[in-house]
Amino acid sequence: MKIGVALPQMASGYGPGTTVEWARRIDAGPFSSVSVGERVTFSNPEMVATLGACAAVTERVQVLANLFVLPQHSTAMVAQQIGTLDQLSNGRLEVAVGVGGREHDYRALGADFKGRHQQLDDKVAELKSLLAGKPPFDGADPVGPECVQPGGPIILAGAMGPKAMRRAARWADGISGFNIAGDAEEIAKVGELADRCWAEAGRATTPRKVSGCFTALGVVDASEVLRSFTARYLGFLGSKLAERIASSARASSPEVLADILDGAERAGCDEFILVPAVTDANFLEVAAEVVAARS
Repeated sequence: MKIGVALPQMASGYGPGTTVEWARRIDAGPFSSVSVGERVTFSNPEMVATLGACAAVTERVQVLANLFVLPQHSTAMVAQQIGTLDQLSNGRLEVAVGVGGREHDYRALGADFKGRHQQLDDKVAELKSLLAGKPPFDGADPVGPECVQPGGPIILAGAMGPKAMRRAARWADGISGFNIAGDAEEIAKVGELADRCWAEAGRATTPRKVSGCFTALGVVDASEVLRSFTARYLGFLGSKLAERIASSARASSPEVLADILDGAERAGCDEFILVPAVTDANFLEVAAEVVAARS
């Protein structure tokens, strides 16, 4: 199982130098990917610009957009962004797409929150057509630039429930899941659901399986930092529910993280993403030691 690291873009203290420092240190190893997520009405930097910086200063790791909330955006613009990122990374780009769950982000972008699941299906089909070089309408030139990867990068679905998984099985190359507690049993259930849905859809290949969890390492009182970060991140759910869910976050020591990674590998993950709750780069030193010990 590969182990990637997200930038700590949602954590307090993210500053002008964080993107480049973290991307370069992640690229130095032993990690498999650097990833960035999308939120709008929050404190984080914008995903595509941040990924562009990551692509420009790395040479080895995959660059993962995790994920585009596709119904919020113009599909042609996303296709151009993907082509640009794939060029900047020289074909190291992977893309995840989903519907998100934050109505405020949709409202901020002037997008329709209703019908977002059907919008996702429709926009993925359009995105694949554009990435394959088909013009957006008759008489137009194709959306550029052309991807380094023929037809564009693989597309993962941010799907975990049965309905979303069945829809994703028609068009995705795999899934990008998440489990706050890093619970191996729950991760395995999602993976098994994906396998069933892919088989029912008549897919010739099994889905690529990516998961992850919030993690706090290399700081004082890491468990409290992790809880606080998780509650803040989930604040859109309401304080009571956010606090209850945050209490399940547990990846705040090397020993617990090693146990979570072992469980995720047994659960069938192809890659597990560590999502930092801290901006202190000591996180990467501690995480690297955990990953190296598993080799």
